Amino acid sequence: MLLYASILIKGTTQGTTANKEGAYFLQLEPGTYTIVAQYVGYNRLEKTITVGADDITLDFQLSLQQLSLKEVVVRPGAQDPAYDIIRNAIKKRPYYLKQLNTFQSEVYIKGQLQLRSYPKKFLGEKIEFEAEDTSKIKMLFLSETIARYSVEKGRKSKVEVLSTRVSGRSDEFGLSTPQIVSFYENNIKVGRGLNPRGFISPIANSALYFYRYQYEGTFIEDGHEINRIKVIPRRKYEPLFSGYINITEGDWRIHSLQLQLTKTSQMELIDSLKIEQLYVPFNNDVWVIKTQVLYPSVKLFGFDASGSFVNVYSKFDIEPSFERKFFNNTYLKIYEGSNKKPPAFWDSIRPLPLQLEEVNDYRKKDSLELAHKAPQYLDSIDRRRNKLHLFPLVATGQNFYREKKRETYGFNPLLQTVAYNTVEGWLINLGGRYTKRLDTIPASRRAISIEPAVRYGFSNNHLNAAGTVTYTHGRKYFSSFSISGGKWVEQINNNNPISQLSNTIRSWLFERNYAKFYEAWYGRFNFSNDVGNGITIFGGMKYEDRIPLENTSSYSFGDRKGIDFTPNFPIEIMTRNFERHQALIGNIGISWLPGTKYIEYPERIVNIGSRLPTLTFEYWQGIRNWLGSDVEYAKWRFDVSESLNLHLGGNFRYKMVVGGFLKRDSVAVIDYTHFNGNQILASVEYLNGFQLLPYYKYSNMNRLYAEGHIEHHFNGLLTNKIPGFRDINWYLVMGANALYADSDKEYVEVFVGLENLLKIARFDCVWGFDKGKVSTFGFRLGIRGFGKL
Repeated sequence: MLLYASILIKGTTQGTTANKEGAYFLQLEPGTYTIVAQYVGYNRLEKTITVGADDITLDFQLSLQQLSLKEVVVRPGAQDPAYDIIRNAIKKRPYYLKQLNTFQSEVYIKGQLQLRSYPKKFLGEKIEFEAEDTSKIKMLFLSETIARYSVEKGRKSKVEVLSTRVSGRSDEFGLSTPQIVSFYENNIKVGRGLNPRGFISPIANSALYFYRYQYEGTFIEDGHEINRIKVIPRRKYEPLFSGYINITEGDWRIHSLQLQLTKTSQMELIDSLKIEQLYVPFNNDVWVIKTQVLYPSVKLFGFDASGSFVNVYSKFDIEPSFERKFFNNTYLKIYEGSNKKPPAFWDSIRPLPLQLEEVNDYRKKDSLELAHKAPQYLDSIDRRRNKLHLFPLVATGQNFYREKKRETYGFNPLLQTVAYNTVEGWLINLGGRYTKRLDTIPASRRAISIEPAVRYGFSNNHLNAAGTVTYTHGRKYFSSFSISGGKWVEQINNNNPISQLSNTIRSWLFERNYAKFYEAWYGRFNFSNDVGNGITIFGGMKYEDRIPLENTSSYSFGDRKGIDFTPNFPIEIMTRNFERHQALIGNIGISWLPGTKYIEYPERIVNIGSRLPTLTFEYWQGIRNWLGSDVEYAKWRFDVSESLNLHLGGNFRYKMVVGGFLKRDSVAVIDYTHFNGNQILASVEYLNGFQLLPYYKYSNMNRLYAEGHIEHHFNGLLTNKIPGFRDINWYLVMGANALYADSDKEYVEVFVGLENLLKIARFDCVWGFDKGKVSTFGFRLGIRGFGKL
């Protein structure tokens, strides 16, 4: 059985694709037609039929291609004939890349992912499926989409989803990825996250340095002589393909290909990915893609999954006329009602028949979806999800759901509930979150959340309580508004550079009370509003009655000799604690990401980013005398950040900051310019802080300061040459951080490290320089997804 063989009407691009069972159908007007069946690696077969009023069954049995070898003169040391063919294809590559850089096409997209085997338990939890699902192979995902794909001059593109369907999830939208994996590009991006460097095309400008080629022979198809070339990577652990590519003789274009990526191609996430493509003539000069199929496969933690993602292209227009402003910042538009088409519509429009397992999956899951909306089922799901589990209780927090009422209750984990510091001693910090979705649409943004918290210190006997209410909304663009108030304990650097858990460990075990606290009665509101075109406006107002705190506990499990706790204020910049005072502070800011692209759903618009830098400006004003406020200052900050994809060269990221005080008549230490320092093993956010910088040593209220962060992720470059490293995909990373406030406040640090350790960890060696001299050296460990430890 040939999966997804192409069936065409000869002389046109009209046709269909057979399914995995070899079945297909075509709807034709009465007349005489020549039907062509073809599949990469097999002889093409033609049959002429006359269509009338009755259905016709037309079967094809394709045979393996019989390749003929050209007569060549073999000389000692001569290259394989494949190299001349590839050189010609490389020369023609830029021409074919730009030849069809403006077009419009309709694309049928079908994606499915199946679980072939799985463990009985994962992370101690039993793996369960629906009670009604007794099949051995589980269909995890099945969707179909009809989309219109438009491209102008190779730079602008837009996808319009005309109809879409997801098995068992009628309110959701299926895969909408009609993009052609173009092997005419030098560097090829396949999916997201498979390899951040991309993959090298077998006909890239530099391909001869990376690939070996072997001439397999030629075959004739519709008067075209086609060369079959075997593609072989020269080295393992490079981002390279292996397999076969078929190149037409004379005009040196891609006819079809069967290529594969594996773990030795430096792939992440999945084990293998096979790509098949078939091109067909549109006219005498232009060929267009007809089918593209991707076959992913992954084995991880006992799970074994595979899938197929089929794109069938039709209705090509190579000279489309687009309306003015057709190409705007909407990259993907999903039309209202596109996911509400009945099964009969899909039966009439899909270009390839469903397989039996797909028919059964639609029937079963669509029936189950109706049953799952029943109150009894929602209650049973809640009972299953609301069971207590040890890991969430301790580390991540436990959630409880009431699906019928669209409510979620969350409670902080034990690691956030019990803590120690020198100000409060051992403390209990009880907190949680209640969220209510205000719309029945699953992806709706309208929601309200309430976060109460109570905190009691057993050493200073202070009881504090506070709460936050947040409302999110925005049918088109995302907006949020929050109000909060109460009495709480805050760090002097309100960015909280050291987490509660880290401070507990350092204080209790090592007598290092790095965090410095104050207490405050406060009221605050904040807002954030996306207004389109990559622009977000944000700001707020807060009032604080700030109360200094002193150490009340000197207990330490380590009780290290010669080390004492420091006072509860930054001794680097203060000789005594601040006095109680009040502060009324307003802030306003704007962030702009030029070139932002959006996905436009019927009920919302989602920002998917841009390749350009993000620009952010923020302004703070301390307002004196209002509500008894004692502060009076004006402070500003401007930053630029960007992530540059250098393809094979890796990824370069930077963030540059300038700011300072315009007015500083009365500035409390809490309102100084603080930098996110770090004096513990766990790393801080890499582009938003310093890995060895003392927390308050460089805090200031200068009129001008500058801060910079750069890092380069090699993403396998260099380490793919080192045995051992290349087998486990450890990547090299290097960078530097720097700040300048004045001649007494100059600091630079450089680092080199390895990332992608166990897929989630990063380890750095860091050198710190104070005024040009090495002042400190240390190691830092970061865990992806855990933020500040």
